[in-house]
Amino acid sequence: MNVLIADKFEADGIAAMKEMGCEVTSEPSLKDDALIEAMKATGCEILIVRSTKVPAVALEASPKLKLVIRAGSGYDTIDFKAAAERGIRVCNCPGMNAVAVAELAFGLMIALDRRIVDETVDLRNGVWNKKEYSKARGLKGRTLGVVGLGQIGYEIAKRAKAFDMKLIYSDVVDHSQRESELGIAKRTVDELLREADFITLHVPGGESTKHMISTPQFAMMKNTSFLLNCSRGGVIDEAALAKAVTDGEIAGAALDVYEIEPAATDKEFKDPVVNAPHIYGTHHVGASTEQAQLAVADEAVRIVKQYRDCGEFLHCVNT
Repeated sequence: MNVLIADKFEADGIAAMKEMGCEVTSEPSLKDDALIEAMKATGCEILIVRSTKVPAVALEASPKLKLVIRAGSGYDTIDFKAAAERGIRVCNCPGMNAVAVAELAFGLMIALDRRIVDETVDLRNGVWNKKEYSKARGLKGRTLGVVGLGQIGYEIAKRAKAFDMKLIYSDVVDHSQRESELGIAKRTVDELLREADFITLHVPGGESTKHMISTPQFAMMKNTSFLLNCSRGGVIDEAALAKAVTDGEIAGAALDVYEIEPAATDKEFKDPVVNAPHIYGTHHVGASTEQAQLAVADEAVRIVKQYRDCGEFLHCVNT
């Protein structure tokens, strides 16, 4: 069974697949035409990706392709509808990186409230401004609004509870068990935006959520509120966000994802949103801890093994 890995992947996972008898080709920098050529050359039956985009034309490159594994939770970078039309299953690894993303989101939340990045920059520039940076409101008693109470949202809410924050959430489904466990109350999206002091987004990408936070939504939010996005870049209208923070409609924002992102091997990033005041940014690294990547690799190997042994597709998203 031929496996092509077109992204960075844990060595232990590669070794495990080889031990199962798979022929594994690992080329972490593959994308666009290079991905297509590699798929043709290997005739892969299984393709494993993380951030690499897999359009319909790539799915046609290997006639033997039966399974595409997204080594992560989201799968909007894969044309899963075109895959289904060709009888190719797309599977993901949900929940394996939830704790890592939750940890980053909480770090960003604290950084926003205490303006840690701005303080560090000032200190490095020889500026001492204790009066300016002694204005944090603190997290205790503040309301955290979680948009999407899936596994990541759940992990964030658990941590917020330890900080004595009030919890509300919005989701297309009810989470009665989690409501009871966490003491978290359900709201509509609009209600949540009006009530929350911190808003953290954990929804899938795609047309259904594109720019779900834009000018009308910023107008609903408190001018003291902070917005976090560790889900997908297109969920926020970045131009509207930059205007909202510049005009003081909201207090600030932190982003780990962007509407247009460079490839992992690129060295430049020119998105103007990060130049707006009171916006902090990280490099789409929410899931990039050693713990998370090991867990994702183990789950990807489990998907391969289940397919090899039983012909079953774990976590299939396009059946």
